[in-house]
Amino acid sequence: MSDGLDDWRRTHYSREVTPDLDGASVTVFGRVQSIRRQGGITFIILNDMKGIVQVTVHRENSERSLLEKVERLPQYSLIGVRGVVRSIVKAPHGAEILPSEIKILSEPRKDLPFDPYGRVEQSIDKRLDLRMVDLLRPQSNAIFKIRSVVLESIREYLYSRDFIEVNTPKIISSATEGGAALFPLLYYDKEAFLAQSPQLYKEQLAAVFEKVFEIGPIFRAEQFRTLKHLSEAVSVDVEQAYVNYIDVMELLEGMLKHVVDTVHKRCECELATLNVKLEPVKLPLKRVTYDEVLHILEGGGVKVEWGEDLSTPILKTYSKIFPSYHFIIDWPTKSKAFYIKPKRDRPEVCESFDFMYGSVELASGGSRIDDRKELTERLKEKGLNPKNFEYHLKTFNYGIPPHAGFGLGLDRFIMVLVGVENIREVVLYPRDPQRLTP
Repeated sequence: MSDGLDDWRRTHYSREVTPDLDGASVTVFGRVQSIRRQGGITFIILNDMKGIVQVTVHRENSERSLLEKVERLPQYSLIGVRGVVRSIVKAPHGAEILPSEIKILSEPRKDLPFDPYGRVEQSIDKRLDLRMVDLLRPQSNAIFKIRSVVLESIREYLYSRDFIEVNTPKIISSATEGGAALFPLLYYDKEAFLAQSPQLYKEQLAAVFEKVFEIGPIFRAEQFRTLKHLSEAVSVDVEQAYVNYIDVMELLEGMLKHVVDTVHKRCECELATLNVKLEPVKLPLKRVTYDEVLHILEGGGVKVEWGEDLSTPILKTYSKIFPSYHFIIDWPTKSKAFYIKPKRDRPEVCESFDFMYGSVELASGGSRIDDRKELTERLKEKGLNPKNFEYHLKTFNYGIPPHAGFGLGLDRFIMVLVGVENIREVVLYPRDPQRLTP
């Protein structure tokens, strides 16, 4: 039975228990990471959201009720501790807590399926089946703390440049990308789909607010399971009026630098836990045209027909030359979405870019078509029915400014940032063709 929280409230986090507090009374809460008994002394390592603190119980000068509680205390229990701080060199942060009282708030009813603090590696599927326990692992915990800082710093960067955050529908009547598989659902008496992009909505909103962004889920019903794809992902979508693709590339690389610098500054402990050293971002990033990529590949003995997309195996060959962040620009028009604007002087090439880390595509963007007639023709060229897009096309009757934008795959970006191979490591509850729970 739980002792109950009653009037207990935290006064300090683990990281704040330092020699400067020597002799001070504190109240801390957390999970019992380990218990070690040595002679008449019991050492409890308590884990909270900020780190760990050592709680040291001396048999000879502790009350019986406290000793009885400590004697039956199971590992992984959630407890509260009241006591006095003592400076001691060997303890974490150079200080420990000598408890006067302990509250047991929750005890595990079953043995954990794996030790989250242990050194034995578990398969990702086993860890995902009980994600809450997996998140006790220092490595998993660190990843999602970094992810939170990344999200905060993206918003910080865009807000500081007068962008407005928007929320667009995730239940839609027709495709916005054309070609991407959609999840159908019954919407009252109609067929609807889960959105695979907010693209057309953010274009309309940019015509009014000029600078908009959305951080939200996208859905792709694609029947494959790879290390870099999920059925549900988070996308950072940005759209801006009165600019072109060159301008939004500069915006994106500036955002990248701000995020990396912020994570480096604020996530020192988490990066150390993951043994990750962030490479500094030096601007401007390299721009490589699609034509130049083909020339580079041909020099390495890899022949790609002009107009073909660049497959993953091909990009892996190319990434030996460009292993870090860079842009591939000026793609063939036929390889990009219907809303990407062709170049005036060379219409078979469009004002587009892919933002890459080595062979991994992190973002895609470009200048958008702002003329209704041209956009209608592009829809037809792509084999799409303009009638299905009338809700979007009719907005062009009332004036759409020149505009450009991009969509950044947040999960892939985090993957690259923290140095993991599997995208499922950086998503709390990933969804793919085989996984619908937890």
